[in-house]
Amino acid sequence: MAAALIPAIDGQQPHLLRLPDPEGAATALEEVRYALGDRIPPAGAVVLDAGAWQLRLPDLRDLREMLAPLQLELVRLRGRHPETLVAAAALGLEIEPACEPRPGPPIMAAGSAPPDLLVHRGTLRSGDHLQAEGSVLLLGDVNPGARISAAGNVLVWGRLRGVAHAGVTGNLEARIVALQLRPLQLRIADAVARGPVDLPPPGLAEEARLVEGEIRIDPAAPEFSG
Repeated sequence: MAAALIPAIDGQQPHLLRLPDPEGAATALEEVRYALGDRIPPAGAVVLDAGAWQLRLPDLRDLREMLAPLQLELVRLRGRHPETLVAAAALGLEIEPACEPRPGPPIMAAGSAPPDLLVHRGTLRSGDHLQAEGSVLLLGDVNPGARISAAGNVLVWGRLRGVAHAGVTGNLEARIVALQLRPLQLRIADAVARGPVDLPPPGLAEEARLVEGEIRIDPAAPEFSG
């Protein structure tokens, strides 16, 4: 199945650009180029349905630049990959986390793997504590006095100014990613650090990860990887 561009029914709705399953597909940009073909819809807004694709910030910038000469504006992204959602947020796009359809509530057997991703909408305020058995994506801020923790990665679409703990069960590969990473305290597995003081470069998400047993903070946007 190839990428598809579904024109809006009327001028009030955005066009839908849907990527195929990433397995066996070309690159996302090649798929979009194919979908555009010779059938360019009228000028207007575009919603990208990225599905399970992992798209980095440079990928989304290139895609936006590909659409711009056609008077198509990328305004929103729907997807399941948490780092694609964070990259889209860093670019200023609206994001819409998409979940796999389920026939009913999941039933977990003893010893089974925890859920991959918990998505939480809303700001955490002083005294709040959000916990996740897998990774967590917070669509909001973490204010001073609030805590967010996960067995996997901690991803914050907003400002992280409270306490964040990734890899609470000892996962040394876990990371903490935020649009503005200025926490009171960071923890990854058993390592502890304080957040930086200076503001990040505009438009760049930041990432904290373990390097030789110490927490290191770098811009996350240029090299988003799983």
